[in-house]
Amino acid sequence: MERERRSYDHADQTDITHGVKKLRLAADSADAVVIGGGAGLSAAAGYEYGGSRFQKYFGDFIVRYHFRDMYTGGFYPFESLEEHWAYWSRYVFINRYQDAPKPVYRELYDIVKDRDYFVITTNVDHCFQRAGFDEERIFYTQGDFGQWQCSVPCCGKIYQNERQIRAMFERQEEMRIPSELVPYCPECGAPMTMNLRVDDTFVEGRGWQQAGKRYEKFLEKHKKDQVLLLELGCGMNTPGIIKFPFWKLTARYERFTYACVNKGGAWAPEEITGRSICLDADIADVAAEMSGKGGLGYETSKYDS
Repeated sequence: MERERRSYDHADQTDITHGVKKLRLAADSADAVVIGGGAGLSAAAGYEYGGSRFQKYFGDFIVRYHFRDMYTGGFYPFESLEEHWAYWSRYVFINRYQDAPKPVYRELYDIVKDRDYFVITTNVDHCFQRAGFDEERIFYTQGDFGQWQCSVPCCGKIYQNERQIRAMFERQEEMRIPSELVPYCPECGAPMTMNLRVDDTFVEGRGWQQAGKRYEKFLEKHKKDQVLLLELGCGMNTPGIIKFPFWKLTARYERFTYACVNKGGAWAPEEITGRSICLDADIADVAAEMSGKGGLGYETSKYDS
């Protein structure tokens, strides 16, 4: 991999200004745009799972359990469901039902709203939908913070949780929710759990399956067209969902262009560098610049000359 990475780093990273110009031209000339959103995209929108934001909402859990961040705390085997859901209701509320601190997703929507687009994402925070993206054009591969499933699971049903999560968040005391708010499966009585892909019990519900089929149809429809595959904030934790498929599609279809924006992790295989735009830059700056907000500090007209 190190040998490959050294050769891949020759992709277009030399000049961020020039790279943004190329990215804008690729988007403007594309018949369709596919956005692949990873964890780095939501981080750029201000959804940090550690630091001051973690301290603000989970200070009592940090003191008691010495958690380092929200993510690792989510796997802790709490002694009671009341405490489990006190933690998880905070986790879900601030990452699913509070607005993103920065307007990155809205700026992305401004870029593609008048184009034929589709989104595939490993993020579970519903940010694309909340920014205005058409839910029929989103494949949320890893689940959604706003959904529950049976922990067994006894069936393939998915349940919306906003009303219950808000009640848990507001009514908890001393790191516990009231027992009457603990959710149980209406089918079998087992405890509910989050509809997130953490193991093989993840329920790929009807909505998930339909979204996957729509994504496949979109790619099939545009396989002979000029398509921009725009990867944003995807690392190497789950590269088989977005990154590797984007590389393969670019290699397979000669009119596809691969673009990657990721601070400290923008690169492409040597075989497709001629049709790749790799920006080692802050996604928030690039999105602002492309949407006309001038995130990199340059006049928009500079790129159109």
